[in-house]
Amino acid sequence: MMETKRDFLKKLSLLTVGGLMAGGVAPVVASVKSSTAAAKKKSIGLQIYSLGKELTENVPAGMKKIADIGYTTLELAGYNNRKMGQYDMEPYRKIVEEAGLKITSAHVNPPERKYTKDNTGKIADWWKQTVEDHVKLGVGRLIQPGMPSIETQDDAKLVGEVFNSAGEIAKAAGLKWGYHNHNMEFKRIPKPGETPPSGPYASFMPFGDVIYDLMLANTDPNLVFFEMDVYWTVMGANDPLEYLDKYPSRIQVLHIKDRSVLGQSGMMNFENIFKKAYEIGINEFYVELEKVKTNMTQFEGVKGCFDYLNNASFVK
Repeated sequence: MMETKRDFLKKLSLLTVGGLMAGGVAPVVASVKSSTAAAKKKSIGLQIYSLGKELTENVPAGMKKIADIGYTTLELAGYNNRKMGQYDMEPYRKIVEEAGLKITSAHVNPPERKYTKDNTGKIADWWKQTVEDHVKLGVGRLIQPGMPSIETQDDAKLVGEVFNSAGEIAKAAGLKWGYHNHNMEFKRIPKPGETPPSGPYASFMPFGDVIYDLMLANTDPNLVFFEMDVYWTVMGANDPLEYLDKYPSRIQVLHIKDRSVLGQSGMMNFENIFKKAYEIGINEFYVELEKVKTNMTQFEGVKGCFDYLNNASFVK
């Protein structure tokens, strides 16, 4: 009996230190519940392109809905004429922050798709004003999501030079500059003097260089990083894990996307993707949703994406 009593008193003393002296048992239970609740909400970013008009028709209300879903960070889209839609940069930032969200990245495209020696100065000037505007938003990254025309090795070299220039401009203002892929970057272009294969099986015969690899090779790692869209990489007939493994320091951010709402298509192995991403030090990602089912709004689809990741054991 004495041993049992000692055990009981020992347990009671531990409970007292942890709870009774802080005001009873209830606070201990409450703290456990609150910490559990806090653990359920993960830091998940959203590319606002996912919402289209459902957001732009009423930005203040839309931002609050994004925060209510559980997203914490935003990657912007829609910059034009030195504004975000109808808003100047500072008022837009205020709306976002009042909703409890933080802008950490932005997608922007220069006005030129075909780069030439004659228009590189114009493109650089555009990046200078774009950087100036986005500093007002407090973003850490500017990312180009549109692929320039690349049909030859010389095109690829010039694109690399323009990207490096944009990276220098951004770096001078304290921002990072990056590039976001779609599926077109995984096409191949001939090496100098090489003739592309022909015939019915030509598409199965590797030749030349992959454009995405040339982008990586022709850019300075100190100036240009890459945001990999894992869905478009798969649609380009490539394995995101192979690229993450091959370029662990160059690919620094991910777009998490599926055919529709995350996890519903069976096309994407998100568990392996996240495992590899964490392994190489990638912790930042943004959900992007382009298509939803006809009986669903974009906001409903975006919520479904958040719930999928928030409930996934493989997402930190």
